[in-house]
Amino acid sequence: MIKSWNEIADPQIPQIFVGRATCGDAAGAGKTQAVIEEFISSHDIKADIHITGCLGFCFAEPLVDIILPGKKRITFKEVTSDKVDELLSSYLVNGVIPQEMVLGAHEKTTEDIPLLSEHPFMKHQVRLALRNCGIIDPTDISHYLAKNGYSGLKRALSLSQDDIINEVDASGLRGRGGAGFPTARKWRFCRDAEGNPKYIICNADEGDPGAFMNRALLESDPHAVLEGIIIGAYAIGASRGYIYTRAEYPLAIKRLETACEQARANNLLGENILGSGFSFDIELVKGAGAFVCGEETALIASIEGKRGNPRQRPPFPAVSGLFGKPTNINNVESWAHVSQIMQNGAASFNKYGTAASKGTKTFSLTGKIQYTGLIEVPLGTTLDTIVNEIGKPLPDDEIKGIQIGGPAGGCIPTSLFHTA
Repeated sequence: MIKSWNEIADPQIPQIFVGRATCGDAAGAGKTQAVIEEFISSHDIKADIHITGCLGFCFAEPLVDIILPGKKRITFKEVTSDKVDELLSSYLVNGVIPQEMVLGAHEKTTEDIPLLSEHPFMKHQVRLALRNCGIIDPTDISHYLAKNGYSGLKRALSLSQDDIINEVDASGLRGRGGAGFPTARKWRFCRDAEGNPKYIICNADEGDPGAFMNRALLESDPHAVLEGIIIGAYAIGASRGYIYTRAEYPLAIKRLETACEQARANNLLGENILGSGFSFDIELVKGAGAFVCGEETALIASIEGKRGNPRQRPPFPAVSGLFGKPTNINNVESWAHVSQIMQNGAASFNKYGTAASKGTKTFSLTGKIQYTGLIEVPLGTTLDTIVNEIGKPLPDDEIKGIQIGGPAGGCIPTSLFHTA
């Protein structure tokens, strides 16, 4: 258990990180980690080995980060198990950076290493929801705590419900599930609705083809999502919450379960949270893969054990939702933004985006581009920037259009790429 992030950022012994989200594991990161552990043992080297989630550079997996004492964190790309000996013998043993394996440095170094932030894939990004993804160990709550985690919850517990909702309102946060409804307004509707108990739901039923934003967040920084949910529960007066996720996301589910156990062990979930008198707990519900259950009323029916059919509205869930009681539903990314907003204030969020749509939005990039992966950009960023500057067309290949928004979306031709 680390007490301060400096124990990792400015370590006494080498720190090695292996990207172990689904994208990394699919590229062989499990074997990479095993060979790293064998190398460390056989060479009698004292080093800490951590796992991380998805940094977003899915095209360059498996990723391995190394921090040597007195040095900055460097990310190495495509470190398959057969390249581990070359990397560690060169850098860990002899102190020579294998430049051909470098993806970038997290901070400026004295060596001639490009910054990760200067990589074409990263230079247009602003990472708020993804702030810890690929940086911290998602299975170790001490990493999240050392990165200011749960400070937003501690702050919220010192405020009134109105103060919290007003802060979220001032941020300009809109739901990141697609409808874009103002989050604070939804919370007020539920808080003011008659009837108890009130419920909180996190919609993690991400079903659009090619979409993996929610999965990556849950695999890489589950506590950011949990913290946002707990803050929302306190703001509307809910005592029970549900995270509805896809059974096809086994790693995300496993890390959520671990995060919930750790939160309970640290009095961040359960009875009398942090001595505040507020009690709240969360249950994970695994969906059976029905795409329609991404719609909130169908999702509610599924949690209740019924067929996942959408229903007519009104009444809206904020008035009559789960088990007929007032219910607030937001998606994974929305909750991750809530924790960041309460940690750092509304201005940390609303200084990005447009007049009508504040903040940032995550997207998954797939298809015939050089840089596939997970990105987060300010709202108002054009498709031209996302496709041609961040994703980068393949050499000698012509992009004719982009398909957005899953089955309910559409195809946009290059003539409209100036559109934000």
